[in-house]
Amino acid sequence: MKNIVTFPLLVFAFSFIALWLSVLVGAVFRKRLRPLKEDPREDFRVLKAATLTLLGLLIGFTFSMAISRYEQRKNYEEAEANAIGTEYLRADLLPAADTARVRDLLRDYLDQRVLFYTTRNVQQLRQIDASTAQLQNDLWSGVQARAAAQPTPLVALAVSGMHDVLNSRGYTQAAWLNRIPFAAWVSLAAIAICCNLLLGYGANRISVLFMVLPLVVSVSFFLIADIDSPRSGLIRVRPQNLVSLSQSLHEH
Repeated sequence: MKNIVTFPLLVFAFSFIALWLSVLVGAVFRKRLRPLKEDPREDFRVLKAATLTLLGLLIGFTFSMAISRYEQRKNYEEAEANAIGTEYLRADLLPAADTARVRDLLRDYLDQRVLFYTTRNVQQLRQIDASTAQLQNDLWSGVQARAAAQPTPLVALAVSGMHDVLNSRGYTQAAWLNRIPFAAWVSLAAIAICCNLLLGYGANRISVLFMVLPLVVSVSFFLIADIDSPRSGLIRVRPQNLVSLSQSLHEH
């Protein structure tokens, strides 16, 4: 059930159907129970307005959470490109043989990082993660061995840059796993259903106009899920900085 929020189109379809059915169920309750009279109807309007206001606020807060996570992923992509580019330059501080090897590994590592951002295939993603982990071990071994044999300030600077490269991947992975909690989705869906039940219960008759609220709320859910889904959504972080750096390094 938790996996549904990683597919924005499914979120839209299920939410629209559930919310429209909620309107119909509310109308059925109104017919089977006694209709609202004038005095309780005024109280009902206040209750409905308060519930709809709460729903709007929760959608706004949840959208803000999704946007902040999206911006975080973009910032880490930029930071990762900067770390790799800086270490590529610092490789000059190593002996010539180590410089060539480290730079070759960095170019291969950069290609794997670009693939991480662009692939949607789960099997390919596992291969990318395995290749990236192996390249990280090779990169660290390359600078660690030289630092142990020649512990100079210049070599230490290259080791520090490699440390930033390896850390930047960890920050990126954490940002991609940082999603809106499923409990927040459940609470949001429950309040949306409650609002549509009240909408149907308070209606004198159901018409096409009562599809507007389920549609608008479903579109909002779709947009939130899409932004919060870094790999399966339509709105995704493009590795522009990594691609630009990759082209520059391969030309170099």
